[in-house]
Amino acid sequence: MEGEGETRREQISSIGRGLKQLAKELDIPVIAVSQLSRAPTTRSDCRPRLSDLRESGDLEAVANVVVLMYRPEYYFGPRQGDKDIRGLAEAIIAKNRNGPTGSVELYFRAECARFENLAHEAMRGVA
Repeated sequence: MEGEGETRREQISSIGRGLKQLAKELDIPVIAVSQLSRAPTTRSDCRPRLSDLRESGDLEAVANVVVLMYRPEYYFGPRQGDKDIRGLAEAIIAKNRNGPTGSVELYFRAECARFENLAHEAMRGVA
């Protein structure tokens, strides 16, 4: 899908509107993926925010749901202070047009790039 417009932002905005229209016409969910800007690295906790979506503010506007994935180990290494944070992850529901926002703690299984229920992993003694 190509976006119309002169600037990258205009093109991304056009693509976002096109994806939204496609989802409505076909009555299907559409998942768009966006990079983050470097802004999270300027904050002490490095937790992403909606405003960190790179060149994608207009995608944020048309999206029904925005989930930001956060892995503290990516920013801080395997330990944060005296706490072992290996595999810890968080799905931050930053926007939910038809429901609540919040976050869900997860376990990231790096060897297969998979997010799993943290409670399940803790019971297995992995997390």
